[in-house]
Amino acid sequence: MAIHYCRLDEFWTKYQKFNFLIQKTNIGNLDWKLISPDSKQNWITEGLHLEFDNFIAMGSKEGKADKNKAENVIFKIYNRGVGTSRDAWACNFNQKILAENMQRTIDFYNFQLIKFKREFTLPHARSWGRELTDRFVENDDKNISWSSTLKTALERQQEAIFSNQKIRASLYRPFTKMYLFFDNIMNNEGYTFNKIFPTLETEKENFVICCSGLGSNKPFQTLISNLIPCLDSLEKTQCFPFYVYDEEGNNRQENITDWALENYQKHYNDLQITKKAIFYYVYGLLHAKNYREKYAQNLKKELPRIPFVKDFWFISKIGKELVELHLNYESAQPFDLESKINEPIDWKVDKMRLSKDKKTLVYNQSITFLNIPEKTFDYKLGNRSALEWIIDQYRIKIDERSGIINDPNQVDNERYIIDLISKIITVSIKTVDLTEQLDNIENF
Repeated sequence: MAIHYCRLDEFWTKYQKFNFLIQKTNIGNLDWKLISPDSKQNWITEGLHLEFDNFIAMGSKEGKADKNKAENVIFKIYNRGVGTSRDAWACNFNQKILAENMQRTIDFYNFQLIKFKREFTLPHARSWGRELTDRFVENDDKNISWSSTLKTALERQQEAIFSNQKIRASLYRPFTKMYLFFDNIMNNEGYTFNKIFPTLETEKENFVICCSGLGSNKPFQTLISNLIPCLDSLEKTQCFPFYVYDEEGNNRQENITDWALENYQKHYNDLQITKKAIFYYVYGLLHAKNYREKYAQNLKKELPRIPFVKDFWFISKIGKELVELHLNYESAQPFDLESKINEPIDWKVDKMRLSKDKKTLVYNQSITFLNIPEKTFDYKLGNRSALEWIIDQYRIKIDERSGIINDPNQVDNERYIIDLISKIITVSIKTVDLTEQLDNIENF
């Protein structure tokens, strides 16, 4: 079968494309090109590099499904970040408000479940079709946000249970911590995290490399975390942990394969290479500018593949420094920012505003930061710099449908946000300094 392809400007709107087609009057007037799919059935191969397929895959679906098949990959298991389909309910800066919101929505769901059980027996409910479920449930935006998976739980007659133990800290967006109600019914996906961060104790020793997932519209991005990452902490986030556990938090095992360790030691003829060193190597390599730019199109279509480069220990060293810098960003040395203060000082944020030239940040009516270093904005995660993520996320939000308020201001730590800004500037500048050392790595 022949495939004919006509490419228009990728930044055109749909109306521009429609007008173009109207002007052409007939598909025969279009400039068609005959294309042949590659071995992976990719139609559009422009920008793809074939040698990428020869690098070691970070993970595979086969390895996820069966640990015995986790060969020829670096990580045995990986997982998408936790998706909720009800972030307004299941995520909040305030732990108490999150608990109140989730208790209310769980009570409402369970009340719907009681009515459902009265009307339908279990076998019948499973076979009656989603259309009837849609008509049965009460759509009350002030009490619940229905999703396909939550309706499936209703059809299976699964009771939701509230527990304060299910409230966990999460990586909601880059360098943005938020509380998450971590629950199999109230979350759509992310169940594997019961084996990655099953308990609070595991957060002290485990960490995951987060990467933007397949089909991302933004430039490739990666960030380390020792908290449960949300699905959009980056974009369609895929997470590769160093350790995995049983669901009680016991039986800790390293998640990097023995096959990967053997191949790295063999390739570099170095038995000093460890699984932890490989983990750092991967994180360092994923920050290399020439790797990201050269394989940008490959990284949109599949999970990262990791090449052997000339100096393993140099990459691993940079990776380790980046891991420590990004994990411990709240402990970074604050950057000495120039500021303009209007008395009385108020630490509370409503919505911060960055000037067009990005040199001035209006924190609130009381505090304005001046002369922000230009280098700060060179550290990007997707289309935003780390600082711009902080500006975007740390503001008071009111969900239009539920009316739920999400306020980032901390009563017991009034300076948290303003200190975070100066620390993120330090982290950004140091990240740029470290990644610039990777610009000349060889053997791609």
